[in-house]
Amino acid sequence: PGKRGLSGADADRNSSALIASIGTTRGLHPDFGTVWEGAPIGIPYVVVDKGQPLVGVVFDYDDESDPGPYPVPPDAPIEGGPSADGDRHILVLRTSDCKLFELYAAYQQNDGSWEAGSGAIYDLSSNVLRPDGWTSADAAGLPIFPGLVRYDEVDAGEIRHALRFTASTTRQAFIHPATHWASSNTDSNRPPMGMRVRLKASFDVSGFSPRVQVILTAMKKYGMFLADNGSNWYVSGAPDSRWDDEELSALGQVKGGDFEVVKMGKVYKPGDI
Repeated sequence: PGKRGLSGADADRNSSALIASIGTTRGLHPDFGTVWEGAPIGIPYVVVDKGQPLVGVVFDYDDESDPGPYPVPPDAPIEGGPSADGDRHILVLRTSDCKLFELYAAYQQNDGSWEAGSGAIYDLSSNVLRPDGWTSADAAGLPIFPGLVRYDEVDAGEIRHALRFTASTTRQAFIHPATHWASSNTDSNRPPMGMRVRLKASFDVSGFSPRVQVILTAMKKYGMFLADNGSNWYVSGAPDSRWDDEELSALGQVKGGDFEVVKMGKVYKPGDI
């Protein structure tokens, strides 16, 4: 999910209210870049092959986590850096079998194993979703890596997938491909996890730099999925020393009101799962 274009999709009938709840005048914020206060900006990932040793992982939420072991290198990059106290995501892409391993709140132990809040394993050759009601390493139950803005894609001139964004107040509901909510708010004008937005076709991107245009074009063609609670209109990406942070800041000129909600399917609420 996320690779299909949105050119023929209708807007949701409640689009205006849902967008307004996130903020029509607030600009996008690139939650990725180079370095801020000594730590890389964004959610990093590491690529491994079939020879990467497997290590044990103990989970706080083991009933909704995929059991290990996981192929996590001892020096795997952690979101926010080794001393971070935030989400501390670890993303591991194993290219030999197209598997993605993701951890939330990951801490390495003295014996080389890891403790984490939750974890998920994805077969990237499949569109099978997690069980309804299950989280992942992300609040919505979605994989994180496929929704990141990555420098190599932008530099090549095209992003061919939907992106990941956050909102501060979400609903106690989800729509597929999400499988989990993280809120007690039942207001139907608040966005459910998995809600997909797209940049309006009428938005003129010509005044932006070529790299920013690549990002905005993806937002028009593939849109963005609401994946987690966080600051409004924060767009996720991977840190890279090649980003130009000042160039990325131009995304702030794009406001929430420049987006619309794509027509939603079944909204899963308490009692539905």
